[in-house]
Amino acid sequence: MNYWLVKSEPSVWSWDQQVAKGAKGEAWTGVRNYTARINLVNMKKGDKAFFYHSNEGKEIVGIAEIIKEAYPDPTDKTEKFVCVDIKADKPLKTPVTMAAIKADKKLADMALVKYSRLSVQPVTAEEWKLVCKMGGM
Repeated sequence: MNYWLVKSEPSVWSWDQQVAKGAKGEAWTGVRNYTARINLVNMKKGDKAFFYHSNEGKEIVGIAEIIKEAYPDPTDKTEKFVCVDIKADKPLKTPVTMAAIKADKKLADMALVKYSRLSVQPVTAEEWKLVCKMGGM
């Protein structure tokens, strides 16, 4: 299994909206960055992803699961980009803020810290365990 982080502004698509989609999940559309596109293509069914509220909140609030692998993004008129389907798995007991992540030296190399604008990012197994622990999981 691989681990990821997906970002969304809560005013555009929030964790609560993702949870409301239930087991059928929702397509993660609208990604228009080539590095993020590669990450979407590399996602496999069953992989887990942190759900990060960007701009407003700046915190990891939940864990999502990839339920459908990459396919053409129906919102992309150029037909160059892809999306995956994700479903909410579980909320973190305590949201993990960007400030808390930056304060932990063990997370200094995390993509969230180094490439803060990238909307779909890989997360190492060690980073995953540490952030889950910080979130009360």
